[in-house]
Amino acid sequence: MSHARLAAVNWLRPWLAEWPAPQLWGDALHSVAECLNEHGAAPVRFVPHACLPAEQAYEQFIFDTGTVPTRDNLHDLFNGLCWTRFPLTKARLNELQAEQLAASGVQGLRGPVRDALTVFDENAAFLQAPPLLWEALVARDWQQLFITLRPLWGQATLTLFGHALLEKLVSPRKAITAHVFAVPVAADIGAKRDALDAFVAARLSADVLRRKPFVPLPVLGVPGWWAENEDFSFYDDSAVFRPRSAHHSFELCGKTR
Repeated sequence: MSHARLAAVNWLRPWLAEWPAPQLWGDALHSVAECLNEHGAAPVRFVPHACLPAEQAYEQFIFDTGTVPTRDNLHDLFNGLCWTRFPLTKARLNELQAEQLAASGVQGLRGPVRDALTVFDENAAFLQAPPLLWEALVARDWQQLFITLRPLWGQATLTLFGHALLEKLVSPRKAITAHVFAVPVAADIGAKRDALDAFVAARLSADVLRRKPFVPLPVLGVPGWWAENEDFSFYDDSAVFRPRSAHHSFELCGKTR
């Protein structure tokens, strides 16, 4: 991958601050797979995308071989970095994908579990926040969440996971929205990367994902993440900060809301 494409990534952005920025290419132009293998600590190896047989599902190939077909682009770079930072969660997602493929094969329609697995892998974020923030988020009460309760964000931690989400944020836009997965404040995790990885991986199952345990969150609304949201009129855009639909429910800690 070219230096120009890497240079497009601002590793100082708040959502990338805790990520292992690939300050590893030096002056040589290596493939993404080579660099991830050399400098990462993932439980898989990264191989050129051409290694994936045309007739085999991508997820099944990873499960069978322990290798990840990787292209020289930002999307696959972020995927590789996710494997490095969240090895248990990525491995659990791949295990669940393989289980679904074994049960129903590759079909035109993925089904609710595989759909949820894809959404999680591509676009998930993990939020550990006080209950009042969670209640406002689930209710889509954006004024409460981002303005009235703004000081409480100092007690919250939002960690991005989805590699497509990270890629989109290379060119930040107001409408970019994460599918947020709840991490209870009581969990002894804090900012500890390994503990967060283990916590999420242990809670992923087909049954959990079938219930779509996500809440949408426009990530540039997070206080401190985007200078424009310091002007509270930022949140008046109803095309981005949408009200909760009447039929939506969300299960958190065993309670449906």
